[in-house]
Amino acid sequence: MKRESRLKAVFDIRKSELPLALLMFSYFFLVITSFWILKPIKKSLFIEFYDKSGFDLFAWHMSGPQAELLAKVMNMVVAFAAVVVFTWLARRFRRQQLTFIFTTFFLASYVAYTFVIKKPQSITVWTFYLFGDLFSTMMVATFFAFLNDSVTPDAAKRLYGLIGLGGVVGGVFGTSTVRVLIARINTVGWLWIAFGLGLVILAVAFVAGRMVDRNPPPEPKPAPAEMEEKGKGNPAIEGARLVFSSPYLLSIVAIVGLYEIVSTVMDFQFTSTIAHYLDGPAIGEQFSTVFAITNVLSMLVQLFLTSFVMSRLGVGVALLFLPVAVLAGSMGFTVLPILWVGSSLNTVDNAFSYSINQSAKESLYVPTTKDEKYKAKAFIDMFVQRFAKAVAVGVSLGITTVFTDFSSIRWLSGFTIPIIIVWIFAARYAGRKFREMTE
Repeated sequence: MKRESRLKAVFDIRKSELPLALLMFSYFFLVITSFWILKPIKKSLFIEFYDKSGFDLFAWHMSGPQAELLAKVMNMVVAFAAVVVFTWLARRFRRQQLTFIFTTFFLASYVAYTFVIKKPQSITVWTFYLFGDLFSTMMVATFFAFLNDSVTPDAAKRLYGLIGLGGVVGGVFGTSTVRVLIARINTVGWLWIAFGLGLVILAVAFVAGRMVDRNPPPEPKPAPAEMEEKGKGNPAIEGARLVFSSPYLLSIVAIVGLYEIVSTVMDFQFTSTIAHYLDGPAIGEQFSTVFAITNVLSMLVQLFLTSFVMSRLGVGVALLFLPVAVLAGSMGFTVLPILWVGSSLNTVDNAFSYSINQSAKESLYVPTTKDEKYKAKAFIDMFVQRFAKAVAVGVSLGITTVFTDFSSIRWLSGFTIPIIIVWIFAARYAGRKFREMTE
């Protein structure tokens, strides 16, 4: 009884909800652990490959961080293809079925890369960077589509704190493990570890899916037009059609898109700071250290803040924590662009993004229809997100092409700060509409 009271004080979870919550906690833990194994490896592999010689695009010579921005633009093309595939499959499959399909694809990819990544060439470096980003895009979207289709809006406010904690703990575990063992395990070894985690994801999704199938939540009634067009239309634009017909979904587009623009610029500032002050293996070590610190802080926020804020103060308040934090970080880097202040840009961004903001943002989809949960969400999380990154890449490349010295990097914050203010207004609107829809 005492243990249940302590759990309720932090997460406010009912006993009958706990088995599914723990399974989804484990599912998210495994996905994010895999992501944080892949992220520092793909990033350091790319930056180290071009650190000394740079990258030449026709007559344009780019530094490693600039070449990474170009890779992020290419991610938009990959994301568009992912939207089409996800939307097409979502017409036929849902919940654990989508997990089985995409996890199997990534398991096969891990095996394929073990044969070519020992002595990487440029094609390997670029495709592996895109592959790592595709993993986070597809697996996180698949997980949340599964989750949002498995709970009610009321349950979401209680459960998403604990379930989101699984992702945060996965981030801490993944980054800490990589930081400690990065010098002892080669890239092929890490790929086999990710392969093993993928097998466990399949097992957890199977059990969770069976549990939801036995007691599915009621589905919101679709609009008549949606019923008429069910299974029809071009999968490339089906999600976009749903988004542009709903002011509520457009507010989520603003939250996701504006965040990605700000985050991409801040990540470029973060990467440029490390590349400026460090070289060689110290680059990968600094990335691993910063990611570990970020995820520890993210875990603390998720453990002690997320559920309390969402269940007592509301989703709208929870959505404001991240923009306020990145606003403070951007202003700080403008004043003092040194190594650890530049490194802290990653922390103020991702510590809140992967915790309270992700839980609040994902709960916005719970009161929507099935098609909006799968197709509109896929369009937002995959294409809108990558398109926003491409916008930020264009701005970053434009400014750093004109102003080539490191001191100019700080002035990118002059571009992000007004965007953050607009983002705050969008978050306030989405939070208010969510409250109206769920009351």
